[in-house]
Amino acid sequence: MPDRQTPLYVRLASDSAQRLDEAVAASGLTKRQIVENAVREHLAARDGGLVVGRLNLQEPMPDVLTAGEAASLLRVGEREVVEAAERGELPGRRIGDEWRFSREAVMAWLGGAPVGEAPSGVS
Repeated sequence: MPDRQTPLYVRLASDSAQRLDEAVAASGLTKRQIVENAVREHLAARDGGLVVGRLNLQEPMPDVLTAGEAASLLRVGEREVVEAAERGELPGRRIGDEWRFSREAVMAWLGGAPVGEAPSGVS
């Protein structure tokens, strides 16, 4: 006999809904599967107690970033990153048809360092 299902209707904040949509696109799972996994993982009783907290393992960001990775780091669109680099406002290098960015230089720029000034330890 299949598991009984109960409908669940919720309203999410826009940023949470966007993150759920991104998780669906990245994982290939359905929203239902992601929510079921989250409920099972975070609310399931283990040894008679409620699970609180989580550990999020991610690979560290590489030292050399693509335009998309730089955009993610800066929390803006990739187009804005490329346009800022083309205007010379954001430190980066064009290699062929693609842009590459030093993570350290982008972070220094974000902290107020002028474009073209190398962060300490970088020549």
